[in-house]
Amino acid sequence: MKISKTILLDGGLSNALEAQGIDLNHELWSAKLLKEDEEAIVKAHLEYYLAGASCIITSSYQATIDGLMKYGNSREESIELIKKTTTLGVKAKEQALKKGVERPLFVAGSIGPFGAFLADGSEYRGDYGIGVDELKAFHKERLMLIDSTGIDVLACETIPSFDEVKAIVSLLDNTVHKGWISCSCKDGQHLNDGTPIKEVAAYLKGKKNVIAFGVNCTKPKYISSLINEIKKGNSEIDIVVYPNSGQVYHADTKTWSGISDPSHCALMAKEWEMLGASLIGGCCMMGTDHISAMEIGLYK
Repeated sequence: MKISKTILLDGGLSNALEAQGIDLNHELWSAKLLKEDEEAIVKAHLEYYLAGASCIITSSYQATIDGLMKYGNSREESIELIKKTTTLGVKAKEQALKKGVERPLFVAGSIGPFGAFLADGSEYRGDYGIGVDELKAFHKERLMLIDSTGIDVLACETIPSFDEVKAIVSLLDNTVHKGWISCSCKDGQHLNDGTPIKEVAAYLKGKKNVIAFGVNCTKPKYISSLINEIKKGNSEIDIVVYPNSGQVYHADTKTWSGISDPSHCALMAKEWEMLGASLIGGCCMMGTDHISAMEIGLYK
């Protein structure tokens, strides 16, 4: 996957699934559908391609071997379910092409943070209480498993701490596919654990398999500032941004509150592109309407 021009990413997978009437209030989140309703995942990916996205992100964000085994799957079954996340993404891409989409399409394999496995909202805090080696051990098998599938790029996303970035970077040194790293941030300058984002950007200089660095699942109002901070630390790296809608997440009920308005997305996407972002999309509570608006802002 080469970034020769701005690439529009998808929005929140959960939004497209909930629009189908599916209840995702579960520790496995969208990953529970890998056995229950895989066609719903394909349909969600397809809707984003048809809305204008060139790259969808797979349903592996919350799919871990231990997490899937906790809900009655064998180890072998859990491994196959994780591989299936790529199969479903590729299936959606093939369907989009058959429906006449002519632009290049990509599938990004999602690597969610340790906090997603914990399912306690700690990806919005970064206070895991464990170090780089333990985080590396947590991520290694799943990351290598997804790397072995037919993805185009790895999406290491919603990373709230510098330690977790370091763990993932050490693993990316040995992957077949390149990957982007996107962090969750608490304001216009810092990761959720308090690390200045420009410090992380500087750390990534020369990391051969890191295709881009940036921000996701962060309030839109902080994105422009964060892009500028990344450039201060590393003027060479491509920048990826896909914020949430700015609503508030409640970890106890796994729900969001607030108002989401797609009408602002066209202007926001164009501003972020002008500031230097080359991969742009949406995260939680950003649906197909938001992505369609971003397509207008970026390309029309």
